[in-house]
Amino acid sequence: MNLSGTRTDSEPALTVRVFTQCFSATARGARLARRLALHQLHTWGIPYGTELSDKAALLVAELASNAVTHGRVPGRDFELRLTLTPGYLCIEVSDTRAERRPPAPGSVLPPPPLAESGRGLVLVEALADRWSVLERTPVGKTVRVELELPVSRAG
Repeated sequence: MNLSGTRTDSEPALTVRVFTQCFSATARGARLARRLALHQLHTWGIPYGTELSDKAALLVAELASNAVTHGRVPGRDFELRLTLTPGYLCIEVSDTRAERRPPAPGSVLPPPPLAESGRGLVLVEALADRWSVLERTPVGKTVRVELELPVSRAG
């Protein structure tokens, strides 16, 4: 982009796709978030059953489940935001509970072997190329995950 803010013929167009939806903070809302995320990715050209689609499905399911289980505030929804740019897919799940924050990237510890829960962020850390926990305005937190696109999709 040149300084005047208009694109010249020599500059390629940059397409950024965004999907944002609020869901009820229930198990049903978490399932719907996963389903709609996969549908949206398919619409954007990331077909069902591909490695990228499957990774995104697992990450959305885990983050939505965490928002419902750990971030739920009665009467408040959680939000899913997908952003597809050349180079990466960003998945963000926001909830309104500020006092319960997950551990930072790199500090997630696996649960004891017989524990019935606690493996979700271990999965996020294993699948995501980058992830972080961000403050949400006016209240709450956002867990942001980035997946790098395969070279054939990035260009």
